[in-house]
Amino acid sequence: MATVEMVMPKMGESIMEATVLTWLKKEGDTIEEDESVLEVATDKVDTEVPALKGGVLKQILAKEGDVVAVGNPIAIIETEGAGNGAETSNKQEDKQESKEEVVASAHTQTKVSAQTSNGQEISAHSESGKFYSPLVRNIAKEENIGINELENIDGTGKDGRVTKKDILSYVETRGKQPAQQESQPSQQTATTQQAATQPAPKGVPVSISGDDEIIEMDRMRKMIATRMVDSKRISPHVTSFVEADMTAVVQWRNKYKNQFKEQEGGNLTFTPLFIEAVAKAIKDYPMINVQVDGDRIIKKKHINIGVAVALPSGNLIVPVIKDADQLNIRGLANKVNDLAKRARDNKLKAEELEGGTFTISNVGSFGNVMGTPIIMQPQVGILALGAIVKKPAVLETPQGDVIAIRHKMFLSHSYDHRVVDGSLGGMVVRRVADYLEKWDTKKEL
Repeated sequence: MATVEMVMPKMGESIMEATVLTWLKKEGDTIEEDESVLEVATDKVDTEVPALKGGVLKQILAKEGDVVAVGNPIAIIETEGAGNGAETSNKQEDKQESKEEVVASAHTQTKVSAQTSNGQEISAHSESGKFYSPLVRNIAKEENIGINELENIDGTGKDGRVTKKDILSYVETRGKQPAQQESQPSQQTATTQQAATQPAPKGVPVSISGDDEIIEMDRMRKMIATRMVDSKRISPHVTSFVEADMTAVVQWRNKYKNQFKEQEGGNLTFTPLFIEAVAKAIKDYPMINVQVDGDRIIKKKHINIGVAVALPSGNLIVPVIKDADQLNIRGLANKVNDLAKRARDNKLKAEELEGGTFTISNVGSFGNVMGTPIIMQPQVGILALGAIVKKPAVLETPQGDVIAIRHKMFLSHSYDHRVVDGSLGGMVVRRVADYLEKWDTKKEL
């Protein structure tokens, strides 16, 4: 018998560690190669980790709730057969390279800090020498816990490290003790920075009766809430509306949806058609495909379109289709179906949620005719697509105007008014509508 160390896998360029949520197998269980062994959580996604080797789960090294750095061992798997010296040497070299990569990345990440809403920064390593994981710093940011307050939390982790459980326990009892005074931001801070870091206003106190049900937000809902509030605070939102005639699109989809089902096994929804039109409009107006970095505008080369997906839990997640302008309708449809299915099954990889440059949200799938979506930071635009409904419309013909039944849809484009004015924001959504209205019904699938 030989043993193999199972390590915490790399789940994205910016992710340095993950929290063990649940072990799906217990010690002594037989596991197959690529079989899911445990669930882990990062500040971006919850995902299952598969076994790289089949065998018996001999020992679990990381308990549920532990925060483990990428590349560190989490379990020992006993495999059949004895490994030769070369194989052992290669594994040791791979492990060493992985650890060196993590250490190098950690040094570059040390300067990256979370910032609470009162403007205070929380670095990975505090002045007192304490280390705070990205997960702990993210929770501190969400709960507006400053560094002075964080330093006073008793950590139960290794070397006194503050764990997720420690900070959540503190949050529960925080309201019952006097809040600690935090140092104020420098008076020399720019006005724009002060506005961006002002504490969010506290909600109006809620009256609770004995008949009311109290539901605690789960981790994902807290994250969504924080990011939505941050986006509204960071970006002045403006929304432009256009109504598009979708008759040609509806006719084309009806013509090919059964063929697609037979050939690919999935549904041909309207979403990939929307994505194609959006990608074309972005190529026509590349200044909507930008991000804001202080006083700089970063013009993105790739067109990576995020697609909002509603989860069975009621939460929302936005997987990203990279280089969407390089895919045809068949490729886009297969990609959309795959990402949506794995999103609902909680099987997305962290890198599939990163790198978006523009987002669409199909609110029409819920019967809504229009919406005013919130921008996904650091993007500057998001498009909501309403329900397609039949309406009487006036059509111009060589013989004169006629009234006909047409398929109509509202498009709602929310954009960041810091860098996108009404002219650009309006032209982009109008161009998307133009591509949909002029859809070639003779084009092949």
